[in-house]
Amino acid sequence: MSAEVEVDQVLVIARDIFSSMIDGEAGFLESWVGEPPVLVDPVVAWVDLRGPWSGRAALRTETPTAHNLSRALLGMSADEEVSDADLADAVGELANVVGGNVKALLPEGGKLGLPEVAADLPLSDDAVLMHGVALAWRGRPLVVEIWALPTLDQP
Repeated sequence: MSAEVEVDQVLVIARDIFSSMIDGEAGFLESWVGEPPVLVDPVVAWVDLRGPWSGRAALRTETPTAHNLSRALLGMSADEEVSDADLADAVGELANVVGGNVKALLPEGGKLGLPEVAADLPLSDDAVLMHGVALAWRGRPLVVEIWALPTLDQP
């Protein structure tokens, strides 16, 4: 996997997604400067990739940022209340698009699972973090991760 998908490609994928789906223009999603962020009140959305290579694409951020991302993606006003269902739909869709772009980079493709959203990312003991890209969206912390999940390869 690491030979097929590089950290720079993950950054490009995230920037492209945010400029097209969230902000309508480039420049609002940048590399995080300094130590990786410690997320307070986290939300994580992920999608599993299954095939010749199995893994998980995840997007982590803080709840207020997830609410702002949801508002932006769903065309809501800045003061509009974000329901749990809207939050799950919006950040789940972002993880789904990240996963789809990662899958497209793999030589033999595979299948995407359905997006899931929770406060924590469930991982098996054999999960290996391939890439963790710390980003700042409008100054707020956001992390995109690509995990290898060998147990998904088993029948």
